[in-house]
Amino acid sequence: MNQLNNAFTLFLSLLVEAFPFLLLGVLLSSALLLFIDEGKLIKTLPQNPFLGALAGSCIGFLFPVCECGNVPVARRFLMQGLPTSAAIGFLLAAPTINPIVIWSTWVAFRDQPEIIIFRVIFSLMIAVIMGCIFSVQKDPRPLLQPFLAQRVAIIRNQAKFIRVTPQNSPQDGSMLLQSGTFLLDKPGNPLSMESLANSTIALGRMGTPDFNQRLGLFVENVIQELRELGGMLIFGSAIAAGLQVFVPREIVLNLGQGTISSILAMMLLAAVVSICSTVDSFFALSFASTFTTSSLLAFLVFGPMIDIKAIGLMLSIFKPRMIIYLFALVAQLTFILALCHSYFF
Repeated sequence: MNQLNNAFTLFLSLLVEAFPFLLLGVLLSSALLLFIDEGKLIKTLPQNPFLGALAGSCIGFLFPVCECGNVPVARRFLMQGLPTSAAIGFLLAAPTINPIVIWSTWVAFRDQPEIIIFRVIFSLMIAVIMGCIFSVQKDPRPLLQPFLAQRVAIIRNQAKFIRVTPQNSPQDGSMLLQSGTFLLDKPGNPLSMESLANSTIALGRMGTPDFNQRLGLFVENVIQELRELGGMLIFGSAIAAGLQVFVPREIVLNLGQGTISSILAMMLLAAVVSICSTVDSFFALSFASTFTTSSLLAFLVFGPMIDIKAIGLMLSIFKPRMIIYLFALVAQLTFILALCHSYFF
């Protein structure tokens, strides 16, 4: 009974900690829906896989969200037709390469500035490499959930991402679509994408929507994305809390005695505890006296990219097979970079 109480307490703490950042991400995603000209955004970001991944990673500096809040923004990027390399780069780099996380890491490790520098460098390297790897898949639809793949197909059928105008046919669709409403309406009765597109198509015909129309669309999109992603967050937080309680942490910590085992132990700990990237540096600081700097870096780099809570949210974008590939490749790259740091720095 005590274990169940502890699991429930941890579950609530994870949920309370993560939900504000998820809300921030949803608000930013909805702001993109209303205030960003996605046609100009697509033209601004380079189509080259390397440059696209680099640009997508650096966008994270402008969107200070953690691994919970970056998912709705990354999904919005994909729905707007941005290159896969840029979306993957943002998804992996945004939780670390943003001013809030950099500032919190500096506060925790001000006596070890190399940790701050290498955390940013390693995170950027992994995000760019992963973006380049998955850009090899020219058509991202096999990697995406069916509803998102269908939206990407609609965008690809539009001639060079032209916005809906009064001369366009209604069948052309709109560059804007409220993500989430086609997933959850009533149990067993998902809404069709065509019916969801009607309101935004109508706005496209009317030209530039006024403030009330923009505000209504903004509020509706926030509600629908919170309904969808909130369920994913609850599911992931429950699993993370259960693992922390029913798998003794000492089993993980006892592995951290050597160069290799300590890196693996901290990576495993990062995935299990699922702590927010804005405060994970303070959590890692408690292990600074017993673990190597390289293992702390592994924790700070791997945790914001891949943890159980974030995996639950990523399932709203990618198929499980894609998440497995993502998890395995990010883990290998993190391990290699942390091991190189241990031997050369």
